Amino acid sequence: MKTISRHTLATLAGLSLIANAAAANWPHWRGDIAGSGISADNAAPTSWSATDNVLWKVDLPNRGNSTPVVWGDKVFLTQVVEAENNRTLMCLDRKTGRLLWQQGVVYDKPEKTHKTNPYCSASPTTDGKRVIVTFGSAGVYCYDFTGAELWHRDLGPQRHTWGNASSPVLFGDLCILYHGPDPNARLLAMDKKTGKTRWEYKEPRWNTRGRTDGFEGNDEGGIVGSFSTPVIVNHQGRDELVMSFPTEIKAFDPKTGKELWGCKGLNPLVYTSQIVGDGVVVAMGGYKGNSIAAKLGGKGDVTRTHRLWQKVKANGGIGSGIIHDGHVYFPDNGGTARCLNLETGSIVWEQKLSGPGRNRQIWSNFTLVGDNIYAINKSGDVFIFKASPNWKQVAVNSIGREESNSSIVVADGEIYLRTYKALWKIGRGKATAQLR
Repeated sequence: MKTISRHTLATLAGLSLIANAAAANWPHWRGDIAGSGISADNAAPTSWSATDNVLWKVDLPNRGNSTPVVWGDKVFLTQVVEAENNRTLMCLDRKTGRLLWQQGVVYDKPEKTHKTNPYCSASPTTDGKRVIVTFGSAGVYCYDFTGAELWHRDLGPQRHTWGNASSPVLFGDLCILYHGPDPNARLLAMDKKTGKTRWEYKEPRWNTRGRTDGFEGNDEGGIVGSFSTPVIVNHQGRDELVMSFPTEIKAFDPKTGKELWGCKGLNPLVYTSQIVGDGVVVAMGGYKGNSIAAKLGGKGDVTRTHRLWQKVKANGGIGSGIIHDGHVYFPDNGGTARCLNLETGSIVWEQKLSGPGRNRQIWSNFTLVGDNIYAINKSGDVFIFKASPNWKQVAVNSIGREESNSSIVVADGEIYLRTYKALWKIGRGKATAQLR
């Protein structure tokens, strides 16, 4: 029998620790800096109700669309307190759901938003030492794990008729944020320890002529803007920060902000974030907007050389999808799940998701755990189905028709589910804390 060296054993042990740490935490919106929506866990509960397999439930003061992030023994969640004009970050004990602290800022100046997009829709990001949040026009704030403020930045107001939702992302010693949509929107990198700007890309004025999404109609070319969160991937040894802007995808060197490449073909209004997998990025415009897929890499305008396909007036919605084994899985806002061939964009299957709730619209993102996709609709019904070119539903679970626009978070095999009323923790076994 072959003997395994101590060095090999140490390496394997190190890899195991890294994998376990990744599975135990969910530090960014959609889990990782690549915004994949893919959990490091291989399994999560597939059966629950309003009482069964609920470990705890914490009532929230107001509705909200953001998702929690998880690190160690803490859960962080952005939350508006409308009666006090307060935009806050909540820190909860992961085991019991007990509120440990809540910090924020009072902001009583007017800020437009859509009625379905409450303030504090952006999710937090953490590196295990600090938590960074954006409160839109109220600024960007950094806290340590005790709730002490480390720094904050006033980046100016965010002005869009439908508000904002893009979340910050941590990469090395940088916090990267899209401060938009806005007439003066910009993508910038801040030093995560001080908040000082390291680089900045000012969004240009986009050509919105010939748009397909039905939002033309004023002197400014109709409603324009992106609600995407930037993602960072390593492709063939090169880090690429990829972002869906109005009308095109762009990639940057995340360390310097240098433009690497761009691919045209989107419409001027983008709700979803770009998804990356198998060396390909897919971006989708909302409602009747365009969808495009492009190979990563390249230089300059890669529309002709790297764009794999474009679908005009496609079925992209508000929630972002998943790339898995050569296929793209995504929801439209009406409640239909779709599977496309990644290379060609051709439809593999379409399936209307029906649960006990009355509102079957889906505005949340898909989350992949093992080979199961989790999707939640506005009624709080969670659908579990296989990430497979052959449609197979696994389960449908409801927690009692609590409205939700948030997405499923999975950390260490446990599910965190935010509704307009509460934050739920779902796992296997009996409750570890009294429901309240």
